[in-house]
Amino acid sequence: MQLVVGRIGRPHGLRGDVSVEVRTDEPDRRFAPGSALATDPASAGPLVVESRRWHSGILLVRFEGVTGRDQAEDLRGTMLVIDSDDIPPSDDPDEFYDHQLIGLTVVKPDGEPVGEVSDVLHHGQDLLVVRRGKGGAGGAGAAEVYVPFVKALVPVVDLVKGVLVVDGPAGLLDPDEIV
Repeated sequence: MQLVVGRIGRPHGLRGDVSVEVRTDEPDRRFAPGSALATDPASAGPLVVESRRWHSGILLVRFEGVTGRDQAEDLRGTMLVIDSDDIPPSDDPDEFYDHQLIGLTVVKPDGEPVGEVSDVLHHGQDLLVVRRGKGGAGGAGAAEVYVPFVKALVPVVDLVKGVLVVDGPAGLLDPDEIV
């Protein structure tokens, strides 16, 4: 599975530097000079980091072979990706990567299945997006519920069994039951 570690933004200057919207906790490692990054779309890469620097809180990267503003502009919007197998497991048993959570079956404490984790949002507080029901093709039309990813509400995450337990108040997992 490929994971997005950055998105190329607008060019910076005339020599081919681009701004990068960082989507990794390890930007110094992922964007170290000499690092090769796959891309989405694949036709844009792989890209090899020639240099990187921070400017006013924005990561600026120059890739090998990108020597001008026009070439840099052609890369705008390109996603920079790595293989999930390249990420070492966390030493913290309560820390998970998004790709580990997406696809887990969500159950109530009594084991009743209620849905599947379809996404993880990071908006100040981590939220699990739980798709309820089957919906139409590809899950279209299935109701989505947002569950704060905190130990009090999500006491069990079992990656081996592919299950995540949500123990929340009435109405949390079914918007039609809000009290």
